[in-house]
Amino acid sequence: MKLTYTTSKDQIANYLFIQGDLIGDEVGPQLVEVVSDAIEEGAKKFVVDLSEVRYISSSGIGLLITMLTKMRNKDGEVYLTAPSEHVKKLLIITKLNNIFTVFESIDEFKKKM
Repeated sequence: MKLTYTTSKDQIANYLFIQGDLIGDEVGPQLVEVVSDAIEEGAKKFVVDLSEVRYISSSGIGLLITMLTKMRNKDGEVYLTAPSEHVKKLLIITKLNNIFTVFESIDEFKKKM
């Protein structure tokens, strides 16, 4: 399933809504650019909504880590929201659930921030 995405922001954070399979294809560099642009605008909190992601490849994991590294290098943070059961299992197997803060929903993220 081809990857598409939309972005938004509010007073709390910048948001990236991903739909499709996160496999690090030609859209991957665009996603990193979205994070870079947010950093240039002074963003410190970046939320990646995974509710519409069915599959993440090793390249997709690399993209998430690249985003996180870019944000942390500028004293920011990347949060993951609404992963499917399959994606949750992947985060646990790869131990990324210990690196990323994961929320069940964007509403939960907003309540805790």
